[in-house]
Amino acid sequence: MTASNENITVTQYSRQDVLRILRIHLKQLCSWERSGLINRSEVYSFPDLVQVRKLRDLRAMRLSVANIRASIHAMRQVSGVANPLLEAGAVRNGARLAFRLSGAMMEPIARQFVFDFDSPRQSQLAEVSSAAGHQAAREARVQGLFFEAVRMEERGKTQEAVAHYQSILALDPNHAPACINLGTIQYNQRQFIEAEILYRRATVADSNYALAFFDLGNVLDELQRLPEAIAAYCTAIRLVTHYADAHYNVALAYERTGERRAALRHWTTYIKLDPIGPWSNHARMQARKILEREKLSIVHRGSSVRHDLHSRRARSVVSLRALSTPLLPL
Repeated sequence: MTASNENITVTQYSRQDVLRILRIHLKQLCSWERSGLINRSEVYSFPDLVQVRKLRDLRAMRLSVANIRASIHAMRQVSGVANPLLEAGAVRNGARLAFRLSGAMMEPIARQFVFDFDSPRQSQLAEVSSAAGHQAAREARVQGLFFEAVRMEERGKTQEAVAHYQSILALDPNHAPACINLGTIQYNQRQFIEAEILYRRATVADSNYALAFFDLGNVLDELQRLPEAIAAYCTAIRLVTHYADAHYNVALAYERTGERRAALRHWTTYIKLDPIGPWSNHARMQARKILEREKLSIVHRGSSVRHDLHSRRARSVVSLRALSTPLLPL
């Protein structure tokens, strides 16, 4: 959505835009809103998008929501900065966050300055400052191209979107979201080999990017390489335990390889994560089929055992009777 005046253009994004562009789940967004990390809104500005993206990246670094919230709150109190995620550089420092601000790095909860191993020596400051300026300009260019590419996709201008994603990867070969989106375009065009290459590239660029492994699983499934697909889905689940779609897809894959017990485990997990809707209904039906099949199998095995025992007992009785019958005189 774009609101424009004569000389001002302000781009706004809906909640669905945010979820699609940043590849996050609605549950994640709602969780961050409930915890106070971001304000709930139906319309987001570009800075809002940047803030949500930073939260996503911090969570991918295995920092808990509670620790992120505590670090941000402490930084506001210590520095007076209203929005540390946007106004200061946030880096992981153990289980907490440290923030780069005005040439220093601070751990706000402990209220201590910490040594910044990435900080240059004074003789290098001018050179680094210039390089940082170029880096910032390049990152801004990449972000602008990315959001424009997404908008092109939404308008059905696929070729223009492809050109934008290719430009991004020329500037930043390790831009995982661009690899994912370009790979998805190729996946939808049934160019599965090309899509696999891009998805694998995304997993290398960001080994904690669960979506990259999920999409890799999808394309491997299409290529009938089910063991590899299962491994990719399981990696996505290891990274994000409550990844409902990954549980659903890996359950399907396990069924196709005949591993019904493994499929049942993921069907039941999916039902817990997404209890309402057509996909949940299908998961319940599949779980029920497996349980009924397994039950019949157990009953059948049990019946066979009982039959075998009965036969053995019958034979034993016959033998005993034969031994106890008196011999007739010749």
